[in-house]
Amino acid sequence: MKTASKKEKGVNTVSPKKTEKSLEGTVENVAKSKMKSYNLLRGFRDILPEDQTYWDQVRDRARQLAEYYSFGSIEVPVLEEADLFTRGIGKNTDIVEKEMYVFEDPGGNKVGIRPEFTAGMVRAYISHGMLNRPQPVKLFAMGPLLRHDRPQAGRYRQFYQCDFESIGSEEPIVDAQLMVIANAFFKDLGINVVMKVNSIGSPESRREYLVELTSYFRQFRKQFTDDDKRRLQKNPLRLLDSKEEYMPELLDSAPQMIDWLDEKSKEHFMKVLEYLEEIQVPYRLDPYLVRGLDYYNRTVFEIVAEEEEGEKRHQIALGGGGRFDGLVELLGGREGTPACGFALGLDRVVSLLKERQIELAPRFKGAVFFAQLGEAARRIGLKLFEEFRAEKIPVVEAFGKGSLKAQLELASKQEVAYTLILGQKEVLDGTVIVRDMDAGTQETVPVEKVVAMVRRLLGRGDV
Repeated sequence: MKTASKKEKGVNTVSPKKTEKSLEGTVENVAKSKMKSYNLLRGFRDILPEDQTYWDQVRDRARQLAEYYSFGSIEVPVLEEADLFTRGIGKNTDIVEKEMYVFEDPGGNKVGIRPEFTAGMVRAYISHGMLNRPQPVKLFAMGPLLRHDRPQAGRYRQFYQCDFESIGSEEPIVDAQLMVIANAFFKDLGINVVMKVNSIGSPESRREYLVELTSYFRQFRKQFTDDDKRRLQKNPLRLLDSKEEYMPELLDSAPQMIDWLDEKSKEHFMKVLEYLEEIQVPYRLDPYLVRGLDYYNRTVFEIVAEEEEGEKRHQIALGGGGRFDGLVELLGGREGTPACGFALGLDRVVSLLKERQIELAPRFKGAVFFAQLGEAARRIGLKLFEEFRAEKIPVVEAFGKGSLKAQLELASKQEVAYTLILGQKEVLDGTVIVRDMDAGTQETVPVEKVVAMVRRLLGRGDV
């Protein structure tokens, strides 16, 4: 009698090995489905490769100016003792009260992530005995800073600045030259800016002014926000920096610091303005400009670009600075050490360049594109690429692309003068095709002579 097979009876005939493999696949899929994907923290962003042309050139301009004006490059730590910033910037400022990242490290130390450069650079000046060097000591820094600010368009919690500081001279020409440098930075980038300038005098004259200012603002206290009420009580000068809608109207009748300047501060300020006029740096007096940090005295300035918004004129602050003659002493340095400096917000500069579609030449522009087809061509191409680099001939390649058509399309977009083509036939013949991208003509040359030929075609001035 014939018995029914397992298949006929409906028995599963899958082998144990296949079953095990299937289970492994199921477990793997479940694991993948549970994998966490990560998003950026609020107020942070990635700077992608397509934006780096702007960033590289902005950084290059800053470095070139620093070198030209003899500012020594310095790098200060991202972490410092929190008290350095609290004392330096001022405990009643928005930065210290609301925005600074402060925490206790594993060693029990209270540390802060740098929200600005000046305090750290002054600390370095003191720590390394720079007062014994020829004065003024001129320092330049650039990099990321962090503030727990309210994220909004164009503002991030991690942002980038470059910083120029001159420590050790009280001469008015130092203030003026710093503004000249800032103006040159924007002029080189094709951005027209205006310097808003003011003097907030000495601490002594400022105390007399604050009595008058407090008396004036106290009558409007009922309409103030909680923040402005706090400023009125703790630091009335900060009210001049308030961004509340009611403030511009109140400022129209507010007392002006310029009327309370001591004679020495007034003389210093007039000389600064004379220097600016001599070199024709565009500036505008702003009697209510104070900046947002407590360490400033005498000259303060802000760099702004202006835009039309309908019938209104909108100002974009791109940087600012001023004199901080008391900060070195406040942080433990020599008494009476004068200093002056400014910082530029690189994020806003890059955003403005993009918004206004100001075109910048690529930082690295290849003169030659190398296109290859096949594994053997890639190996030869890798060696050729290094030979061109040794001759300082910029070459663009796309070794990751296999399609010759895709590579040639990329070569056209790169606007290179010549394209080198190395295919399977050329590998066998020991040759390379050199194509003139403008003329549309091409020539086949021995591979060992291609570098010398391209160098000749470009000419020494283009290499």
